[in-house]
This record gives sequence, structure tokens and C-alpha cells, in this order.
Amino acid sequence: MSLKIVIIGVGEVGFNLAKSLSKEDYDITIIDVSPKKCDRIRNTIDARVIEGDGASQRILQKIENMHEIDYLLALTRIDEVNLVASQIARDLGAKKVICRLRNAEYTHKNAVVKPSQFGIDFVTYPEKAAQKEIEKLIRQSSAVEVQEFSEENIKLVGIELETSSPLIGRSVKNVEISNPYIPHKLAVILRGEESFVPHQETIYQKNDFVYFVGKSNDIPKIQQMAGKPAFKVKNVVILGAGKIGRLLAKSLRADFDVRVIEKDKEKITKYSPSMPDVLFLNGDGMDIEYLEAENISDVDCFIAATAEEQKNILASLIVKHFGVKQVILHITTSNYLKSVRRIGIDAVVSKNISAVNEVLKVIHSDQQDLPISRFEDILIDAVEIAIKPNCKYIRKKYSLEKIPENMCLGAIIRDGSVKIPNSHTELKVGDQLLIFTKPDCIDKAEDLFKSKS
Repeated sequence: MSLKIVIIGVGEVGFNLAKSLSKEDYDITIIDVSPKKCDRIRNTIDARVIEGDGASQRILQKIENMHEIDYLLALTRIDEVNLVASQIARDLGAKKVICRLRNAEYTHKNAVVKPSQFGIDFVTYPEKAAQKEIEKLIRQSSAVEVQEFSEENIKLVGIELETSSPLIGRSVKNVEISNPYIPHKLAVILRGEESFVPHQETIYQKNDFVYFVGKSNDIPKIQQMAGKPAFKVKNVVILGAGKIGRLLAKSLRADFDVRVIEKDKEKITKYSPSMPDVLFLNGDGMDIEYLEAENISDVDCFIAATAEEQKNILASLIVKHFGVKQVILHITTSNYLKSVRRIGIDAVVSKNISAVNEVLKVIHSDQQDLPISRFEDILIDAVEIAIKPNCKYIRKKYSLEKIPENMCLGAIIRDGSVKIPNSHTELKVGDQLLIFTKPDCIDKAEDLFKSKS
């Protein structure tokens, strides 16, 4: 049965969610106060569009049978609008409400105003999601992406294969056999514009972005194996004292020497007193002479996190030229995502894609009754599924060779411990499996491992 979804606010988060959800043939209604944004939706996806204020009871009442709406997503850039829209939608009968908020004060234990008071089921904080993603990259240097599963015991790490990588020209099977003491599974390859789940005979190629699954403790060895060993980060420079920059500075200051470069003197005056152990510098992150004076070539990690996307890209290229070991670029839209991956930046993070992935995880996990993580930038899903006693795999006494090639069994959790499978691994009833596959193959995974209906 097709889900009915209402999206209020179609900036970058709302638009990308609408585009992704429209591929799944859901009944989508869009509400936005901007005629230009409404036209963008009309010209891009098949959805009902209502032009107006999403926090207006009159506008929301234009949606007939609100009690039939499965998900209402309040995703404007204004917290107050999202909170009011959530409350009205809940009172009108929406089944589940997901809200975007920018102000992290609502998460405080002693907060006077809490999202639950507005009937909100799930909150996404895009800036906080981006901050956490960037921090993982700093602590797992040389990676282009880091995702965690099973209470951080399992990691998915993305690595770009450069000319010097010893993996290039070898098959997946050959690398696994040659490294018996580095348990790993290759879950995904992003090659050019295409991402796919590799098979045993797939050959590693130069410039591939490869995504390995392993136990958290083994990730440094996997990076070494791929020719991109991690290095110790001691100092960090953050360009921009905006929301993401401040969240990062506050979080990183205990473990790293942190400097923040900010052009706006008023921001420095406002925020520096609350972080006396962070050095705030008034300067232009694109001024080459200024960067040289700040010894930018000695910096371990540079994070471009201003609100201006083009500025972040240019600053990242400049500092990379100076030899900064790790350059992390934050972008606000998805337009540049594929391009900037190819121009020498070490890692790219988007708060908006982080938010999209969070919301998709909630919706897909609800509908499949399985924990599902969506990685929109590489078009892959991670599915966590338990083997049931009377599932097809157990009934027909299958071995791992019977798992379709477009699925990667990345890890097994058995009796609380993690196992990375190999060709001799036997699956047992009760095993928790972590599977990576394309979104349209999730049903096949369910058919294989869940109980026969």
C-alpha cells in the first residue's frame, strides 16, 4: 500500500527527500511558501503542490483526511514554523510527525520546551549530524566516509584508491585470501558515477571509492591494506564560526589543538568567550598570504565549514595545495557532491544529505520492520536482519554461495560478538546479519532470512 507523505519546506533537505521518496511511488504532497521552490517540484517530481505557509492551519486543512497521512515531515529552515506545523498536523490526525530543528537547546535534559510537546516522533538536527560525521572522519583519518553499526562495534569505512594502492588490479577474492588476518568485506564500490555491490571476481581499479566493512578495531589495518593508512591528527583548523564550526570546536577542543578562522569580527566577539581553549582568528580563509602566515602547511586537518559553498570549495583546494594532510569540505547542496569528490578533497560532508539519510532510515525501518540505513550519496542501504528458524535459507540448507551477488553480507553478530564472514562461515538461527544492498533488493533479503509467512 502506497504511503501518504506530506513535506513542509522544500529547501535542499525537503527537495532531496521528495526526490528520493518519489522513486518509491509514494503519494507525496508538498507545501512551501516560495513560488520558485514549488515550481522546482512541479518540474521535477510527480507530487501535489500547495503554495502557502506550512504553519497555517488554513493551509494544512487543505489536505483532506489528515488522519490518513502516514508521515508529515516539517523541514523548513525555521524551527518555530516546524514546531507549529508539527503540532497542527498532529492535532489534525497525522500518524507520524518528523521535524527538522536547528537549535540544539531542545535536546537539553532541562529544556522547558521539548519536541514531544508538539507531537513530534523524530527530530533531525542537520548541523549536529554533519558535526558528528566530520568528527568521525577526523578520528579515522584518511577515510572518505565512516559509518558505525552495532553500538560502534562494526564500521563501514570509505577509502579512495590512489595510484599507489596495492589493491589496484587485484580481485576482491584474491585480496580476501591474501589477508586472512585482516577480516573485511568489500560492501560497495563507487566507480565514476555508478555505485554497485561487487562480487568475488570484481577487480579493484584506480580512483575507485571502496567501502569496507570490518570490526572497529580492524579498521586501521584495513586502511593500511588499501594503501591509505590513518595518521594521528594533532591540530585542526576550522574555517567559519557558524553553527557547524562552533559545534565542532566545542566537541574537538578537549582532544586537539583547535583554531577557528572567521572573517566576521562580531562572531568572534560573541562566541570566543565561551570557548577560551579555542583560538579564534580574524581572517580570510581564501587569502593565501594570510594562510601562509598562519603556517597552514603544518596543519593536520582543515575543515571548510562556512555557510558559503563556493568559498568552502575554493578554500579547500588552496589548503590542499599547501599540503594539509586531511581536508574536509562541507557543502550545503548536493549539486557539487560528485564533482568535488574528483578534485582532490579528502572527504565531503553535507548536513542536508545527513538529514535526508536520517529521515529515510526512520521511514524505511518502520515500513520494513527492520533497521535500515540509507546512504543517499552512494545509493546503497544497510539492512540489519535476524535469521528466523523457518526462513528459506535455513529450510533449504543454503550456504553463503546462495546469497545473491547484489547483496553483501558484511558482518554477523552472534551471542553479542561480531564475526566478519568468509567462505567457510555457517549461518545459524538467531544470527543478526548486516547486509548491504540496493534499495530495491531489500525484499529479497527479507524473503531469504525472515520467517515464511
